[in-house]
Amino acid sequence: MRAIVYKGPNEVSVETVPDPRIESPTDAIVRITSAGICGSDLHMYEGRTPAPEDMRFGHENMGVVEQVGGAVNEIHVGDRVVMPFNIACGTCFNCTRGFTSACLVVNPEGVSGGYGYAGMGPYPGGQAEFLRVPFADFNCLKLPGEPGDELEDDFLLLSDVFPTGYHGAELAGVGPGDTVAVFGAGPVGLLAAYSSMLRGAAEVYVIDGIAERLAKAEDIGAIAIDFTRGEPCQQIRKIRGGNPLVRGALRPGEEKMSGVMCGIDAVGYQARRFDNPDKENPIQVIEELVHVVNPTGRIGIVGVYFPEDPGGVDRAAKKGQFTLPLGDIFDKGLSIGMGQTPVKKYNAYLRDLIIAGRAKPSFIVSHRLGLDDAPAAYEKFDSRTDGYTKVVLKPAGGMAAASAGT
Repeated sequence: MRAIVYKGPNEVSVETVPDPRIESPTDAIVRITSAGICGSDLHMYEGRTPAPEDMRFGHENMGVVEQVGGAVNEIHVGDRVVMPFNIACGTCFNCTRGFTSACLVVNPEGVSGGYGYAGMGPYPGGQAEFLRVPFADFNCLKLPGEPGDELEDDFLLLSDVFPTGYHGAELAGVGPGDTVAVFGAGPVGLLAAYSSMLRGAAEVYVIDGIAERLAKAEDIGAIAIDFTRGEPCQQIRKIRGGNPLVRGALRPGEEKMSGVMCGIDAVGYQARRFDNPDKENPIQVIEELVHVVNPTGRIGIVGVYFPEDPGGVDRAAKKGQFTLPLGDIFDKGLSIGMGQTPVKKYNAYLRDLIIAGRAKPSFIVSHRLGLDDAPAAYEKFDSRTDGYTKVVLKPAGGMAAASAGT
């Protein structure tokens, strides 16, 4: 079969590799109809997360079941399915408590497993024509419809980015009437903002420095904040303080709550300095969240932070060590949640929102391409050029440079 293969920093190629096969009675083989290129793939692509050469990328995968092992009972040949990016056994101590992002069985190298990702086990990725799915009854989410229909891209996003955005809102405790600041208008940030609205937030601010991404945030009803025009927390306070309805609802003393109640980091360790976007400041977003989130507020961190980063800005950053404003966090009584998304916690519910027409996450998709276009797509997505917001690969053939909704 053909697959995307990592060849070294800033280089992937399309190569012929062995077809996957059933290795355990609980396996299934899925013919891939759509696979996403994720911002997390770029960490390996850039060499910021060490990955072995000839590794096959791709943890956002959906398709049609072609073959099942003898112990697979609930998923059948011909089923249309999408797989969480984290692989889980479903029965270990962590899985039975809902932490499928920390399965104790599937990865001999550590806690948590996934497709095509460094340190997450021996599982080739799905940016390919076929994929082996371990523990298929547990890891395959069945979908209605037919491959290539109008819900294909929406369902694909159940593999990672939609649940991850929703997880950010969950960690930040977003509820009806809340005010929210989301840092990052990439796919996860946009869907964190979208999820916050689904959960009933009253105001959602999205902070980024790229005009095209901020325009998408405005399209879904969020308030765009361009960090190149000044410190985001000050911009947000100015907007809220300038609203006579907000001011008119305040009782004495409540002017101290001039920020937001919920904050979401959808950027991670490659955050850019607000005053000089050409340079990184890995804790820029966390520091700003501590400033803008009100006392007793909540912060959710779904942007990735790694224990090792060869490209870190200093010796500590290379080891994943950062100085945090713990004094301010304690003084304000902020609650912080973080970590990898347990996709199985959310994917069935989000699928049903899509089926009911209540959610349409595919608004983030900018390009639908064939496998042969993947090397160029990686380069453009990494440079954030030509409107590359979210790329979906179609192994059977793609629509080059298709815009969202087409």
